[in-house]
Formats: sequence, C-alpha cells, structure tokens
Amino acid sequence: MTRPTVSSTNVSLAPLGAGDLIDRAVRFYRGNFQTFVLIAAPPVVMGTLISVAWMFLGREIFSASASRDAFETTLYYVFLWFGGQVIKMAEIVATLVVMGGAARSFVRYLLFGEPITFKETYQNVWRRLGGLIVAAVIITFILYVIGIILSYVGVAAGALGITAAMFAFSFSPFIAVIVSLIIGLAVVFGVLWLFFLVASRFAYAPQIMLVEGLGVFAAMGRSASLAGGNVRRLAALFVFTTVATYSALLLFYVPLGWYAWASGIEFFSFDADAIPAWYEIANQVLSQASLILLTPVWMIGLCLLYIDERVRHEGYDIELMAARRLGEIPAVPQNFQNPLQPALNESGNFSVPHNSRRSSSTILGLE
Repeated sequence: MTRPTVSSTNVSLAPLGAGDLIDRAVRFYRGNFQTFVLIAAPPVVMGTLISVAWMFLGREIFSASASRDAFETTLYYVFLWFGGQVIKMAEIVATLVVMGGAARSFVRYLLFGEPITFKETYQNVWRRLGGLIVAAVIITFILYVIGIILSYVGVAAGALGITAAMFAFSFSPFIAVIVSLIIGLAVVFGVLWLFFLVASRFAYAPQIMLVEGLGVFAAMGRSASLAGGNVRRLAALFVFTTVATYSALLLFYVPLGWYAWASGIEFFSFDADAIPAWYEIANQVLSQASLILLTPVWMIGLCLLYIDERVRHEGYDIELMAARRLGEIPAVPQNFQNPLQPALNESGNFSVPHNSRRSSSTILGLE
C-alpha cells in the first residue's frame, strides 16, 4: 500500500546534545500542545480519581471514630502512603505504555509527515497492550527497587562521610561544613548517576516494541545494547522536568497554602482530621495537573533519544530517508535473506521479521 511521502520534516536528525534534546522536546511540545496534553491526560486523570477515592476511603475507615488514638492515626497515614505508592507506580506503568504508542506516531511523523493524533497513538497502544503492560511493569518494578536500594546506600554513605568530615575538621566548624556539603553533593550526584545508568538500559523498550516490532524481552535486550552513553542526556531531561514540575507547582501551591493558612489549617498537626478534605483534594488535583502538562516532555524526549541513538549507531537517518523516498521494501520469499530492514515495522501483529537479527552496529540492517 502506498503512503504519502514528504521531502522533509520539522525535526532534524542531527545528533543531539543534552541542551538540544531539551530544546527540541519543548519546541515540538509547544507546537503540538493540545494533542500531547490529550495523550498524556487519561493515565493521570484516572490516577487522580483513584487517589481521591483512596483518600476518602481512608478517612471513612480510620477517621470515623471521634476518640481515635495515635495508633489509628498512624494506620491512616500508612494506608494513604501505601495506596499513594501503588497508584503512583500504576501511573508510571500507564505512562510508559502510552509512550510506546507515541513513539510509533512520532516515527510516522518523520517518515510520512502525518500529524500525531490522540486516536492513532491509542490505537498503537491497543495493538500491543499486553506486551507493553508487561514491559512497563517489569521496568517500573526494577527501577523502583533499584531506587530504594540506592537511596538507602546513599543515605548511609553520606552519613558516614559527613560524620567523618565533622570529626576530622572539628578544629574548624566552617571547613567541616564546607567539606560535609561537598560530600553530600557528591553522594547525591553518584546515586543519581547510578540510577540513570540503570534506567537508561530500559529507557527505549516501549519504543522498540512499537517501532521495530520486537517482543518484550527482545526489546529490553536491544534497549540495553542501544543505550550506551546516554546517561547524561537522560539525567538532564529528568532534572529539567523535575525543576519545571516544582516551578509549576509553586505557582499554584503558594496561593493555596496562603489561603489554607488564613483559613486556620494546622499543617503540622498529626491529627488526620486537622487537614480538611478540600485541601487534600486540591493538592492532588494540582500535582496531577502538573504531571499532565509535563509528562509529554518525557514522551517527546525519550522518542528523540531513541531516534538519536539509532542515528548515531545505525545510520537510522539514512533508513528514514530511504523509506521516505523509495517507499516500503518489497516483500521477498521467506527462504531469502533480505539485507534491508524497514525503518518502521508495518506488520499488522508487529511480529519480529523472519530475517531480523540486527546488531547495535548495523546500518540499514546490513549484516
């Protein structure tokens, strides 16, 4: 089947640095703001509704008694924390699933100039929904466990280092504070670098599944082989998103906090009923709204990183140019080995091609 081709697109395929990556992601997001907000909204809106329902359930279970003791209050906060962690992990899984569908739409935009739409993105997700969920759950669980382990190791290493510095420079409190600050920053940097070193190995699995048609574990293996050297750019994208998130939150949280303080809310009380439901709901809505606005930056950024890694290591820009100018690669009998691979897997069931054994160093699929 023939498809319309375009001579060029608005996205350059030159290798991207960390600053270029963020700049391209933000500019492309700005040019397709409404579409990406709609794409990112369903997982976050569902998570918001479940979070609010979980909060009301907790208040119903643990706040019904006027003579609630400290043990019941502790259970209430544990209940909210546990539910919040599970809901947050579910949101991450759903977001990773949607990222896969967005990646395929993004490559079709590069190939054929087709606009990225909500309908096409979720149709792509539906076709590989089971595999995407499995991959997203595995990735989320591994990164969650690694994050907890690195956090505890970092806290222990930082505490030991700061204690040693305070003891060694006890003769000068000023020097002790400076050295302790340097140690703390070094530990934070080391923990983040190790975390992103692990995260980068799984970053492209959803994109690979939808663009190249690989299975769950094959996509993870290919992602690990493809993701060498992108730790700095992935970390830069995360830091930018985090700073933007908190900046956006402050614009809304500060007025909300002033209004709550003027209304006499006791923020530091351990009484579960001291903070009214409307304030907790407002907190949830604001935090989730910021996620809706900023999740597309992750989607676009990871799609750009995936394409950029293939451009750097496989000449993917040549594959895209060939597909754009020459159309689809003609089908050959299965007993023949076709030296060319499609820039975008077009099989209806996204199955792995018979002759697909490309390595991380191939160009145009040549072996």
